[in-house]
Amino acid sequence: LQISEPDEFDIMLTMSVPRLQLDACDATGAFYYVTLKRNPREMYLSRFLDEEGKLSALEMLEALRKIIKEENINISTAEVTVTRKKPGCPAITLQIKKPPSEISLDIILALKVNQSWPLSTKDGLPVGEWLGRKVRNKLRYEEFYLVAKQNKEEKVLRGNTWRLSFSHTEKEIITNHGNGKTCCESDGVRCCRKDCLKILKYLLQQLKTKHQKELQKFCSYHVKTAFFHSCARWPHDEDWRWEDLDYCFQRYLEYFLECLENSQLPHFFIPQYNLISQTDRASQKFLIREINHQMKNRF
Repeated sequence: LQISEPDEFDIMLTMSVPRLQLDACDATGAFYYVTLKRNPREMYLSRFLDEEGKLSALEMLEALRKIIKEENINISTAEVTVTRKKPGCPAITLQIKKPPSEISLDIILALKVNQSWPLSTKDGLPVGEWLGRKVRNKLRYEEFYLVAKQNKEEKVLRGNTWRLSFSHTEKEIITNHGNGKTCCESDGVRCCRKDCLKILKYLLQQLKTKHQKELQKFCSYHVKTAFFHSCARWPHDEDWRWEDLDYCFQRYLEYFLECLENSQLPHFFIPQYNLISQTDRASQKFLIREINHQMKNRF
């Protein structure tokens, strides 16, 4: 789903962990404190436990950053820089310089958890009419991930919170996105789902480049989440015919505007988690105005 010239890449560095106890740290159902269920004294992760026995995302990220910096010294084939850490960011970013372009690489620390998905996801993943209930059940039996993401809503920021991640499931859904099993395959009918997503990603990227300060709270994940909801709302391949790209994109864009107008964009996997904050009305109204301006002027 890269747009324009691909120069940003993500790598999820996963660590399989034994059974965990997850305690929600707020009402979103997305952020958790992690406790090891087995005796931590016998485990390599014990040195990352805080005084309350919770696994510290911040300390694990710091340890990983140290390893990457030490190894970076040995790289001679390219000029690689470890960028300064951003507060609350779950990624360690490398800038790789090699003419004629520069590549940004995010290394994201994640815990791979092979147990039942948390209760907050029970009513999420509404793909029953789109991909089918069997596919939904299959996806929910797969592992999930926790990324080292600080919850900024905490009263005291300790750096020991983890956020649910379903990026692997999202990738699987986008790869097998059709209501019919042959959608977009060589012997199937082409749809315009992925093209609609790329166009809106590009539009947001261009607007963010032009209005960095006003639109800093928005990212491509907002667009991707609205895309998944649109696919669930219009589940059939006939709803996304390639020759109807213009109409389909307009419908998808209007749904995204509706989410902005209502300050309501539920996480696709965690429905109680609203990705658009009620406190950011100014930036939401700004984005609505900019998108409407683009629509009136045919982009």
